[in-house]
Amino acid sequence: MSTNTLFQPFRFKGLKLPNRIVMAPMTRGFSPNGYPTKDVANYYAKRAASEVGLIISEGTGIARPASLNGANFPRFYSEQALAGWKQVIDAVHAAGGSMIPQLWHVGAVPPPYGDDLPVDLFESPSGLNSPDQPFGKAMTDADIADTIAAFASAAADAKRLGFDAVELHGAHGYLIDQFFWKGTNRRTDRFGGVTIAERGRFAAEILQAVRAAVGSEFPIILRLSQWKQQDYTARLANTPAEMEEWLQPLVDAGADILHCSQRRFWEPEFDESDLNFAGWAKKLTGVPTITVGSVGLSSDFIGAFSGEASQAASLGELLRRLERGDFDLVAVGRALLQDPQWAVKIHQNRTADLMNFNPSALAMLT
Repeated sequence: MSTNTLFQPFRFKGLKLPNRIVMAPMTRGFSPNGYPTKDVANYYAKRAASEVGLIISEGTGIARPASLNGANFPRFYSEQALAGWKQVIDAVHAAGGSMIPQLWHVGAVPPPYGDDLPVDLFESPSGLNSPDQPFGKAMTDADIADTIAAFASAAADAKRLGFDAVELHGAHGYLIDQFFWKGTNRRTDRFGGVTIAERGRFAAEILQAVRAAVGSEFPIILRLSQWKQQDYTARLANTPAEMEEWLQPLVDAGADILHCSQRRFWEPEFDESDLNFAGWAKKLTGVPTITVGSVGLSSDFIGAFSGEASQAASLGELLRRLERGDFDLVAVGRALLQDPQWAVKIHQNRTADLMNFNPSALAMLT
């Protein structure tokens, strides 16, 4: 199996990557009170030194009262938190890597680890965590305007600190995705509507504000998904035409690269083709895309949270799709969490040395 395509350089605006391997964003929760530490810097730098082309940070909260739903999830605001992130990006660059922060607002998603946070701080389009589950409050016009400004401010800080691009988390049932999803967006103003294009206005206005804050040459990546943590069967687009209606306005608003999350990258998005989500997104919009979903492992991430291990798996199907040009970059999650040397082993064809994923890795920062 030749992995040459995986190790071809990628150039886009200010991004100059030595290969197509991306470390996927993975929530860790090792930043006490929201402040990244030296251990966090070392964790990312270790992957940067081991042939990971681009690192996307774990989700980092913007400056809103309940942008995060865990005390030890990192912030991307305040002098102390940004000083911690400066330590991280400097360590990654010193190791020869490139890195971007993922900017995050959880919306109406309850704390996953039992943190005691006031429910009335949580905000979303309509005060719903899922179609039949009220949680928190519906956002006012002022809340929406301040949230858009907070994303733009965080992006400007990312550029100022020396990060190589920025990613907005618009997937998995968090705030931006809650606006996309008709099940959680019942608004009757300009941020709601019957169509996905109408419900995408919030994301589009964030993208426009971020673009104004960072300039034309600083890459903006947008992470998207059909599935939600509230409903793994949910779909925003049931046809290619609906997907184009969803994605094209976001590209027009400033998204340079689409990071297309699905649970298993090999699954086709629609019946008429074997293209996956990233493949269809690239075909419909023409912009570069990132694929992600159980790369290098035998099962998806859902089982990991219930203690399920996963075996190392062949990259043959991934390479076939990459060589065909379906997508441009490949995000790797749990395989890199388990083994910082994963990319090196792939490059050197040391497949016998690849490690199986053990869910105990989720509890460590190594």
